Amino acid sequence: MNVLIVGASRGLGLEFVRQYRAAGARITATARDDSALVRLGEYGVKGIKLDVADAASVSGLAWQIDGERFDVVVINAGVYGPDTRGLETPTQADFDAVMHTNVLGPMRVLPQIAEALAPGARVAILSSKMGSIALRASTSGWLYRASKAAVNSVMKDAALTLAGKATVISFHPGWVRTDMGGSGADIDASTSIAGMRTVLASVKPSDTGSFFNYDGQRLAW
Repeated sequence: MNVLIVGASRGLGLEFVRQYRAAGARITATARDDSALVRLGEYGVKGIKLDVADAASVSGLAWQIDGERFDVVVINAGVYGPDTRGLETPTQADFDAVMHTNVLGPMRVLPQIAEALAPGARVAILSSKMGSIALRASTSGWLYRASKAAVNSVMKDAALTLAGKATVISFHPGWVRTDMGGSGADIDASTSIAGMRTVLASVKPSDTGSFFNYDGQRLAW
């Protein structure tokens, strides 16, 4: 299996690397800084320096993966932004940082990887249940919520564009004990990634455009 993980410096992205490597996959993974690339190299991974918030950085991705045929692509890069509790207007800087990373990032990456997909590839974008409008019962982190609702829309358009070539889905990884999720979260990264890998191995072309929980449950938009 040939796998591409976008955003593998730490947390969920790095756990994807660990688990796919343990399963014998060939992996290409991206990170923003040199120290993370060194860590990826220790796993026997081909590392690519990439910042999804930087247009010039992403524009060079396609030629660096030219000739690859990825069976699985995971677009993981993301940030939370301000921890708001109500209608607290984000600063321009916070809005740009969250939206550029969480929404514009995947919109830049998807065209770069489209020609490097193997027939029948599976592409996953890490979203969040916090982006669901139907399931929403809290206003905490409303900028993050807006970005994840938007990236679900991006995923759906990618699913339509790549129909017949790849199955494209988005995931809620669960509330995971990572730097972003905090120590009080429900599950560990190993459980989250194992679940998402199981879903990715089982989805069919008819599932393209769907929003899944890490355990395979379908989520409302």
